[in-house]
Amino acid sequence: MRFDGEVPPGGYAWWYVDATSDDGRHALTVIAFVGSVFSPYYAWARQRGRADPMNHVAINAILYGAGPGRWSMTERSKQSVERAPDRLSIGPSALRLDDERLVIDIDEWAFPLPRRMIGRVTIDPGPIFHAVHDLDAAGRHRWRPVAPRARITVEFDAPCLSWSGSAYVDMNAGDEPIENAFRSWTWSRTGGAKDTTIFYDLEPRHGPSRSLALAYGQDGAIDAVEEEPVRVLPGTLWRVRRSLRSRREPVNVRTFEDTPFYTRTGCLAGPSDRLEPTISESVDLDRFAAPWVRMLLPFRMPRRR
Repeated sequence: MRFDGEVPPGGYAWWYVDATSDDGRHALTVIAFVGSVFSPYYAWARQRGRADPMNHVAINAILYGAGPGRWSMTERSKQSVERAPDRLSIGPSALRLDDERLVIDIDEWAFPLPRRMIGRVTIDPGPIFHAVHDLDAAGRHRWRPVAPRARITVEFDAPCLSWSGSAYVDMNAGDEPIENAFRSWTWSRTGGAKDTTIFYDLEPRHGPSRSLALAYGQDGAIDAVEEEPVRVLPGTLWRVRRSLRSRREPVNVRTFEDTPFYTRTGCLAGPSDRLEPTISESVDLDRFAAPWVRMLLPFRMPRRR
């Protein structure tokens, strides 16, 4: 995994981590963006001409669960970013590779209530996977699950919390705005005892639907698996359609994020008869491209130098 790859004008790269504590009481998401794909500021810059992705960088850090939660995503300019093969710094926060571990130092302000987020996340990746998957027919959007079977240690001073659990790490990159290629997608991962199963269903803006169904094993193998039935999840306040693939009906459905164009859900589901912890995301890019949605986003996503 490198942090210094080329990102073309209008394009993007992101590094994604999600994790759940072993006791199921806590969850975390961290996403580092170069060319922040869901940024209204980046979208408005593209409308004015060639937009520099380095001028639209952000770290999205979120804490869920027992105790005080936090949500932060401050967009910053090129003056606030430094990149090297093994390090990405955005403002006061940074991701770095330390031997085989990924260490993330978070120093952010949460929104909409201004509260501090200060802590360290340490990820032991387990088996590392190098396969890159094209998400569109032209290969302009790519996805690499780097460490689908990782372990995580979370230590925060603000808020005060400490836990360990299972984690997932991936990378996405694209050569154009993501809404140019897709209308929507749903993605889910289920962590089992021997493998992590991932389903990715994409609705391109042009051409037929695309799907990926893959199992990432503890032994380092990647296997294609049978697609499971689509299970529609309960509606949300913003009425973004959400679903996932699971052999049985999901239970213990918990909404982590409910926005005008995006949902993140936790539940018990999976490709076997045994229900396992599952994270699912649904994205409506037609909604994201709507002017009224982009006008709302700065209230949660402030911009600083």
